[in-house]
Amino acid sequence: MTFDNARGPSTPGGPPRTQPDVSATPSVVQSLRTHSSTSVPFSVEFNPPRDAANEARLWRAVRQFERMHPAFVSMTYGAGGSTRDRTVRVTGELAQQTTLLPVAHLTAVEHSLSELRSLVGSYADSGIRNILVLRGDPPGDPLGEWQQHPEGVAYAEELVRIVRDLGDFHVGVASFPQGHHRSPDLDSDTAYLAAKLRAGAEYSITQMFFDVEHYLRLRDRIAEFDPIEGAKPIIPELMPITSLRTVARAEELCGRALPATVLERLNNAAGDDPDANHAAVREVGIEIATEMAQRLIDEGAPCLHFITLNFAKATTEVLTNLGYGVTAAPISA
Repeated sequence: MTFDNARGPSTPGGPPRTQPDVSATPSVVQSLRTHSSTSVPFSVEFNPPRDAANEARLWRAVRQFERMHPAFVSMTYGAGGSTRDRTVRVTGELAQQTTLLPVAHLTAVEHSLSELRSLVGSYADSGIRNILVLRGDPPGDPLGEWQQHPEGVAYAEELVRIVRDLGDFHVGVASFPQGHHRSPDLDSDTAYLAAKLRAGAEYSITQMFFDVEHYLRLRDRIAEFDPIEGAKPIIPELMPITSLRTVARAEELCGRALPATVLERLNNAAGDDPDANHAAVREVGIEIATEMAQRLIDEGAPCLHFITLNFAKATTEVLTNLGYGVTAAPISA
C-alpha cells in the first residue's frame, strides 16, 4: 500500500475519495528557511488530550500560539485504543482548522507494519505530510525494557524508510544530546543518528536537556562523523520548569538527572516550603529556560522547540522575554 503524493487510497469498489491538497504544504525544513529573516523560528509540542476538558485546554493553547506564528507544531503520539484515535483526529484537525503546520509523531511501540502503514494513511487523509519518526518508549515505563512487536520494526531507521516509501512525506527523527540511555556510548549514539538521517530523515529534534553544552557537543559530534548529514537541522527541545513537581517529570522524560546548578537554583527559590514559594520556583524556571534559549540563539540553533504540556503561559513568557510577540508573522515562501 502506498499513499501517492500523501493521498490515501480509494475505497475498494467506490468512487475516489476527495483528499486534501497537500502539494503546497511546506516541509519543516522549508518552514524554518522561510519563516523569519530577523529571528530564530520557534515551534511547540502538544500532547494528545485524554478527555474533553483537556481537549478544550489544548485548543486554548493552540489558538494562543497560532497568533505567534510558530514554524510548526508537533503532536506526540498516544498508542492504543481511544488515545490513539484521539491523537490522529486532533492532529488532523490542526491541519484542517488552523493556519499551523502540524507534525505528527509516529512510534513503533506495540505496532505491526500493517498498523503503522494504516496510521500513516490516516495522517495522509488529513493532509499531513510531516511526520516525526520515533522508536518510542515502553508504555508505562519509559526506562523499561523495549520489546519489538513480532510483526513490527526494531529501529527508527527502519520506520523512516517505511514512511518515505509510502509517499510524499517529510520525516524527522529524535536526537539525544547526552546519548540515548540505551546506547552503549556516545560514538554509537552518533552512528545511530547518522543512520536515521541517511535513511531519509531531513532534520532531528533533540530530547529535552538543561545544559546547552550537551546540545553543542551533539552538533559537533554528528558534523564530524558525517559532514553531509551533520548539516541537517538539529532542533533543540526545551521545557520551562514551573514547579518542583515538574522536575521529576522532566527527569523521567529525558532519562537524565537535571544538572546540579539547575537544581540548586530551583531549590534555593523553593526554600523550606515549595508550595508557599511556588511563584518563586516558577520565576527561576522561566529564567533558566530564557537563558538557555538565548544561548542557543547565540550559538546558531535553527529553531527553538518547546514542550508545552498543552499550556501556553510559560512558553509565551519565555518567548516574550526573548522579544517574540503576537505581531510576528512568517515570510511567505
